[in-house]
Amino acid sequence: MDRIDVLGVKFDNLTPQQAVSAALAADNSAFVVTPNPEIVMLARESAELSEALSRAALVLPDGIGIIYGARILGTPLVGRVTGMDFSAAMFAELAERGGSVFLFGSKPSDGTQPSVAEKAAEKLTETYGGLRIAGTHDGYFKDDETDAIIAEINAAQPDLLVVCLGAPKQELWAYRNREKLTVPLIACLGGALDVWAGTVKRAPRWMQKCGLEWLYRLIKEPSRIGRMMKLPQFLLVVIGARIRGKND
Repeated sequence: MDRIDVLGVKFDNLTPQQAVSAALAADNSAFVVTPNPEIVMLARESAELSEALSRAALVLPDGIGIIYGARILGTPLVGRVTGMDFSAAMFAELAERGGSVFLFGSKPSDGTQPSVAEKAAEKLTETYGGLRIAGTHDGYFKDDETDAIIAEINAAQPDLLVVCLGAPKQELWAYRNREKLTVPLIACLGGALDVWAGTVKRAPRWMQKCGLEWLYRLIKEPSRIGRMMKLPQFLLVVIGARIRGKND
């Protein structure tokens, strides 16, 4: 597949539907990542994260900053493939096939309310008739519990494992444990569980189309300002790379 290098991270140059087709054709325990500028910048500082992204079966351009960065570097991508849009298409395809998904991540039950993953499972089965939920597990666990979680996932035999542990934890978890997992496909999708569960709202459609989801999230969560500063830093590095004629 055609890949576009943006500061050392190679993105698949695919439409959303092409991404779904490629994901369904991937080898066993292949994993999908959806880096934004923040993750690209982190990968420049972490050799393991950089290696994890390079080993992913699909690297999809989630953030609008990636699209701008590729364009500045003179190697434009066909467009964004957000984790939310990719997962929606995957769920629709799995629902038609009677396929299943395991939801892993986000907050546990507080004793009175179900976990975020359980809430998301209920909403997804309402939205995608035919989609089966193979299991759920929250994202609050200790390292020594990882093998037990993997055994639980493998026993459930899902067609798709969704990992929502936040970046870069989820990418590293998928990379480190991919050979222990026997699922066909793993997708690292950040805060998607909270959106599916209804605990977090996605930006209005017009903001999505304009690439302003980052602004919507910043308005809703002002504490993200520190993380958002990675975007102008990313663009400055991209411009510098274009001027030097060196994309690294």
